[in-house]
Amino acid sequence: MTETLPLTGERTAPGIWHENYWFARHEAAYRWIVDSVGPDGRVLDAGCGEGYGAELLRTAGAMQVFGLDYEGTTLRHAAKAYPQVNLVQGNLVQTGFADGSFDLVTSLQTIEHLWEQPRFVAECARILAPRGTLVLTTPNRLTFPSGNWYHTRELTAEEFVELLEPEPLEITHVLGLHHGERLRAWEARHGSCVDRQLATDHGAWDEELVALVTSTTYDDFELRGDAMDESLDLVVVARATPRDGRSVR
Repeated sequence: MTETLPLTGERTAPGIWHENYWFARHEAAYRWIVDSVGPDGRVLDAGCGEGYGAELLRTAGAMQVFGLDYEGTTLRHAAKAYPQVNLVQGNLVQTGFADGSFDLVTSLQTIEHLWEQPRFVAECARILAPRGTLVLTTPNRLTFPSGNWYHTRELTAEEFVELLEPEPLEITHVLGLHHGERLRAWEARHGSCVDRQLATDHGAWDEELVALVTSTTYDDFELRGDAMDESLDLVVVARATPRDGRSVR
């Protein structure tokens, strides 16, 4: 039996009906990584939280997956829920891994929680193998509801890219996550589903909102390279380049 995680609002987990929209929104980015990047070789999920993303990368074909997080209760839960993921408790800005340890480093919806964001990006670049891939996601500050006290600094697309520019990384994708057709159609009739969820406690939600939240899946979101300022979340993908010269576009 897995250790129950407290519902603090800091991290998302599967199997919580009233948080299913947020879980599906996070899962959509992991699914894109599986389909578009390919979790080959040694993989690190930095800020792995509950562990579902690391497990998805493992079952998609990665040779070896590590999950790194700082919080003990969360890691104890993940160790029982996903025993084939190698879990490490540690500091995201000083991981302890050797240079060039990983073919793929992912960190989804994590960087906005960190005080030392440039140092974290530098650490990700350090532990990437030559030509290894880094995938980072974060909420778009222009559209994300304000007031999340777990976040130290939210970013725009331009600010997100600027964080990577000093490092030996070549940016290959800058994408935004958007609602897909079904969610857009629902919002055309009922208004913003995010605003509706945040307006009241889930015990007071009406039947239409409950039905939407509980039925939402990762297929209800799409990642694309246009309308970045209107996107819900931001995705930056970069490839490690030689330390003696970088190419960023």
